[in-house]
Amino acid sequence: MIREIGLTFLDIVYPRVCGGCGGAAMQSGGHWCWDCRRKIELIADRYCSRCGDPIFGEADHPFFVCRTCGSGEPRFDLARSAARYSGPLKNAIQEFKYRAGLHLLRDLADLATAAVRVHYVHKPIDVVTCVPLRASRLRERGYNQAQLLAERVGSDLRLPVWPQALVRVRKTETQAGLAAAQRRLNVAGAFGPGRPSWIKGRNFLLVDDVMTTGATVNECAKVLKQAGACRVYVVTVARG
Repeated sequence: MIREIGLTFLDIVYPRVCGGCGGAAMQSGGHWCWDCRRKIELIADRYCSRCGDPIFGEADHPFFVCRTCGSGEPRFDLARSAARYSGPLKNAIQEFKYRAGLHLLRDLADLATAAVRVHYVHKPIDVVTCVPLRASRLRERGYNQAQLLAERVGSDLRLPVWPQALVRVRKTETQAGLAAAQRRLNVAGAFGPGRPSWIKGRNFLLVDDVMTTGATVNECAKVLKQAGACRVYVVTVARG
């Protein structure tokens, strides 16, 4: 009750705004207005059984595999995303990622946590980690959005979080605007294991904000597997 009273007081003094449109947020918690919350396109069915990429139209059978996963075996075991990277959710992620919208962390992490609970409820996960941010971008931004999400998801699931499982060993260009093949080349050899002896034999949940072609999380999963990880499951807030 004290917490609710405190939140109500803060809402009066500092009214929350919607992360999707900038309008007034709902009073029941979070940073969405009713309209933007309704417009978030949750990924509920018809997706690739391996990488979770949404399928437009009907799938031939329940265990459909997309062309990308069919033509080259992904290094991760499974990847799932909470919603499509569009509309209000895209606006909120960009605010969180590029404009220090840290007040949106709880709302975005809730989506990722929900995806884990839906898709990985029976999967063995020992530790949560994240895609590392290159040093120059970390200095510029002041935080790694993937690490913040991983820490919140790990706390929600009561799992240990180890952001240092992966490290950047090579500078890369931004992935935005690159084709799939260019993305794979851009991140090839860009990551290394933080502590191979600690990685060996463990099952990882790899967290990031957005998955587009999967090149980045696939390269991260490759490094973890080469260091001895048993399984690597990926979860992202959105799928581009």
